[in-house]
Amino acid sequence: MEKSVDKVRAKKSLGQHFLHDQNTARRIVESLTVGEHAIPVLEIGPGMGVLTQYMVNNDMLQLKVVEIDRDSVKYLHTHYPLLRENIIEGDFLEMDLQKVFNRPFSIIGNFPYNISSQIFFKVLEHRDQVDQVVCMLQKEVAERIAEKEGSKTYGILSVLLQAYYNIQYLFKVPPGAFTPPPKVMSAVIRLERNATTKLACDEKLFVRVVKQGFNNRRKTLRNALKPLELSPEITSLEILDKRAEQLSVDQFVHLTQLIEKSRGGAGTGI
Repeated sequence: MEKSVDKVRAKKSLGQHFLHDQNTARRIVESLTVGEHAIPVLEIGPGMGVLTQYMVNNDMLQLKVVEIDRDSVKYLHTHYPLLRENIIEGDFLEMDLQKVFNRPFSIIGNFPYNISSQIFFKVLEHRDQVDQVVCMLQKEVAERIAEKEGSKTYGILSVLLQAYYNIQYLFKVPPGAFTPPPKVMSAVIRLERNATTKLACDEKLFVRVVKQGFNNRRKTLRNALKPLELSPEITSLEILDKRAEQLSVDQFVHLTQLIEKSRGGAGTGI
């Protein structure tokens, strides 16, 4: 018989920093937008359940958790028996999200800093399933995601996520709220799915334009987008005098439309 785990030691290899501040944990859970009916919620990386404890007995939340750390999984089974079969041992990045819930669901979690961007790219791939994300992550990444055009921190994730989600920067969390304390500030943000089901352009080309533009963000778009081999009619456009950080989501969509039209083709999906 396996011995139950009384406490889980944070593993550097998994980027674990366990939140111990109860007030912060409560505020994060309370940041979930809940309507009149119970909502499905997937918690990523619950660890020892500092967020889980405020959700497991909430009738308005249909909770499942996914945890890659075996010690944490043992701890959750011991301390949260109500979850039972709703504790999933595995890697969120490798999960088939269509098998988690049979309808749109929310995601919550204290995201490991080293994979937060990968989590968001997976959310984008499954944007028709994930209708809300409430998460804590490195403050600089949180600011980047929520920032609008014209800012030095505005980037690829800002544009791609804001194309499909309304994003709110909620509050900061100091290093002392964690064990072990990280070397940076953290912050909590909320993403809520907007009404955009499909962009008014080739979505694959949109992603290419955004990524290529920001990969050379100090250059004007005319120079940054050279690898896309744009036609002379496009390279002469005044909008290409700007840098990627100066374009809004709508302007990126419009630019993609013009490039698509100049090529006489179309595509679908990210």
